[in-house]
Amino acid sequence: MATVTPLAKPKPAPLAKTAPLCSPLPAKGGAGGSIVVAGSMPAATKVAKPVKVVASPGRADARTHPQPLPKREGLDATLDGSWDRRLSRGLVAPESSIDLHGHSLSAAYDRLDRGLDQAIRQGDRVLLLITGKPPRPESERPHARGAIRAAVGDWLASSRHSDRIAAVRTAHPRHGGSGALYIVLRRPRAAPPRNS
Repeated sequence: MATVTPLAKPKPAPLAKTAPLCSPLPAKGGAGGSIVVAGSMPAATKVAKPVKVVASPGRADARTHPQPLPKREGLDATLDGSWDRRLSRGLVAPESSIDLHGHSLSAAYDRLDRGLDQAIRQGDRVLLLITGKPPRPESERPHARGAIRAAVGDWLASSRHSDRIAAVRTAHPRHGGSGALYIVLRRPRAAPPRNS
């Protein structure tokens, strides 16, 4: 076994030059543009070589270090994982509820504003907002429904209490499912001590 010699590897054949798979668009205003089919490119046409982009030495490549996502603000803000899990499993019992089902839009808005005000004064953390089912697609409905549910997001975002709302989530089926929402309120901030 001392005389083992490796087998000779065949050399690969050189690659044939190919034409690009697409052709440039004809110039504007020129109705008689020619179409170039792949493989039939004239010999005089030159193909541009790819350009290698070099990052400056003091700057990291954006592909290797993605930028962090900006922190989400407002009603879409993310709660910590334990809150989201508990809400999605229906383990959080709302301290109070606001029922907008069956009200007109203006009456529902007033009821929502009064209910949020009362819940904040009482120190509640989780409210159950009963809105009714969300609107159905045009093809599935004989009558319009879900006007209150469609407007609630805008109402909450523009409410005088919007700075006190931490998040809004769809309720668990035991609390109304898609016909209700959880409104998670922020804890009241402690007033700084007065120096007299």
